[in-house]
Amino acid sequence: MNLASVLAHPAEQRQLTPTHLQNSMMSSVSFNSLGGQNTSRTSADDANSTESFESDEYDTPMADSITDEGVARLRQRIGIARPHIAPPHYLCPNEDAFRHVALAYGDDNPLWCDPTYGGSTRWKGPIASPHLVGGDTLIGEDEVTRIPDNELEIMKGDPLGGVHAFYSGSFREWWNPLRPSTRVVRRNALIGVHDKVGEFAGRAVHEWFGEVFAVAGGPVLSGQYRLMIRAEREKAIERKTNDAITIAPYTDEEIDSISEQIGEERSRRRASIPRYWEDVTVGDEIGPLVKGPLRVTDMVVWHTGMGMGLYGVSALRMANDQRKRMPKFFKRDDLNIPDVQQRVHWDHEWARQAGNPASYDYGRMRETWLIHLCTDWMGDDAWLWKLDCQFRKFNYVGDTHWVRGAVTNKYLAEGDRPAVDLQIWGENQRGERTTPGNATILLPSREFGEARLPDPPGGASNCRELLDALAARFAAENNETGLRNY
Repeated sequence: MNLASVLAHPAEQRQLTPTHLQNSMMSSVSFNSLGGQNTSRTSADDANSTESFESDEYDTPMADSITDEGVARLRQRIGIARPHIAPPHYLCPNEDAFRHVALAYGDDNPLWCDPTYGGSTRWKGPIASPHLVGGDTLIGEDEVTRIPDNELEIMKGDPLGGVHAFYSGSFREWWNPLRPSTRVVRRNALIGVHDKVGEFAGRAVHEWFGEVFAVAGGPVLSGQYRLMIRAEREKAIERKTNDAITIAPYTDEEIDSISEQIGEERSRRRASIPRYWEDVTVGDEIGPLVKGPLRVTDMVVWHTGMGMGLYGVSALRMANDQRKRMPKFFKRDDLNIPDVQQRVHWDHEWARQAGNPASYDYGRMRETWLIHLCTDWMGDDAWLWKLDCQFRKFNYVGDTHWVRGAVTNKYLAEGDRPAVDLQIWGENQRGERTTPGNATILLPSREFGEARLPDPPGGASNCRELLDALAARFAAENNETGLRNY
């Protein structure tokens, strides 16, 4: 089923799932043009080091291509809960963290940026933007802090080491708001491995990870299916390159026009005015938000709120420690100084050496823009329940994105909850939709009352139960093995 047919059905019938995402992506995505994090998994595996592993693990010879043996070894890991590869950027996020994260993606909504504003809303106090509630390395202390001894051999090394990984898609759900100074816990496991043949890159492997978050002691907060596509980069490059992409300079008139469009955005933010379900019609347009032209400065500001991401990039003394721990994640610059491969995101020359016309963003950045679009449109009284997106192409420094959407369905979701489905996307100045997605929003209603928070799957009240429920749902849809019982 492709996304077009998925969108034709109500959410209670169609459940936007990883199956729908991956089927659509396999038919349309060139692996070397995906806009997510792109790195050699030899480096990424180095970043997986925890106290549970021997330090010489990363000297183990690993494959540099996709093999039947490697895929079989990878599948042995399905359901093994393990520590995340990096500690949380915010151990106990407070109002300052709420503000810093929102401003990092250009969202000054007072609901997450002004600590005095939330008290006048239905939430009776400050809450975090949806992006902070989950999302890779932002929050969540690991409930599982080490791999059991009997699983260490299965988890050692990377069965597909040397095969590039592309952060390619995300499906997220939210069940409860995050309040200030709350201790958050998380649980993570590989839940699916799909062996695919793509049009451009030949053989590829889809790795699906389940990540869940909860307040320590409950309730549950959010969950995510995260898709990494593993593809042999050389084969992808043979089929399609980015050489033809030109990022043209802007005229003064174009910059002025973009500035004027951005200046109109706050007037469309719904904020304290309820958007009642009865007032929404299928076909209603949403947005646009204008994001760009993207600057290296925007990348710097992104990191001030989001941290340095999955690979634990650090400064000075800690950078020296990191290079000793994971030397393959470093390369020498033109002064012979070792620096992290992640520099492709803010150094044009390094990006060009990797086969791109300029440095580029993280796919996660555009996911936050889609979240921003939804929350500006829905207002303070609504609830963003689900959002999925694909990172189909790079977003280069110099690109401008228009983030838009449209209402595709209006219905009563489970428990007579008034809901709408949206088709959402980001489109650049070249007319390319780089980040298509979907969202489901619960709205207040004159007939049914305020938007009621959704029920967690399986009635889950903690991370173990929630990950079990999400893994079971994924297994039912994809014929995968469930979680191990520990």
